[in-house]
Amino acid sequence: MSFDLPRNVILPVDAVDVRLDPGPHPFERDNRQAIAENWRREVRANPALFDGTVVLLSALAYRDSRLVGRCHAVKYSTFMLWRQNRQGTGAEHAYAHAMLVAGDNALVAIRMGAHTVNAGRVYFAAGSFEPVDFRDGLVDADFNMIREVGEETGIDLSGAARGQRYHALSTPSGTVIFRRYRIVEPAGEIARRISAFVAAEAEPEIEGPVIIRHAADLPEGLMGHMKPLIEWHFAGKD
Repeated sequence: MSFDLPRNVILPVDAVDVRLDPGPHPFERDNRQAIAENWRREVRANPALFDGTVVLLSALAYRDSRLVGRCHAVKYSTFMLWRQNRQGTGAEHAYAHAMLVAGDNALVAIRMGAHTVNAGRVYFAAGSFEPVDFRDGLVDADFNMIREVGEETGIDLSGAARGQRYHALSTPSGTVIFRRYRIVEPAGEIARRISAFVAAEAEPEIEGPVIIRHAADLPEGLMGHMKPLIEWHFAGKD
């Protein structure tokens, strides 16, 4: 199967069948020394880094409106080495975005904190899949989205209306799986709630909320994969 899916196009996704393989990822198995050496350099540059557990794909395909794949738990230090030179590694990254839609149809994204790897960058509150996001070996993308938004913004999406299906966009930097989550409050009120949550946190992950009100309203620091998602939303796609 390897990696077999259309690139740079938004795909409708009715199911995410990505399973966690208990075996080691070949990239981590074959690069342990380089991973350790690079991690020492990364920590010297940013002592706030934590070598937790995330997942990397070893296969992903798009079949009959489904994403089918295989991933492995790896250390964050493995991910940090891999992201420096992704070509020919036999690994790819997938992550999920809850597209937070306010009652006035504006989008509410976040800007990452200065101590993070993506300092100053703007995207929807999100994080890599972790082993906790899997149920009987199968990824639960909605659980990941709700968990990450709650941890970063304090917003509970568990009762929010969800889009009919997932969508996905695969680019050279990774595959983002996204879904609309609608909240009745206007964007300004949601942003106020997020700002209050961030102000109360001892070590917040994010700098604060970013409101996007139309397709041309692209904030400074926007991650490259976000522009097609924003255009898709304001074009009324589903």
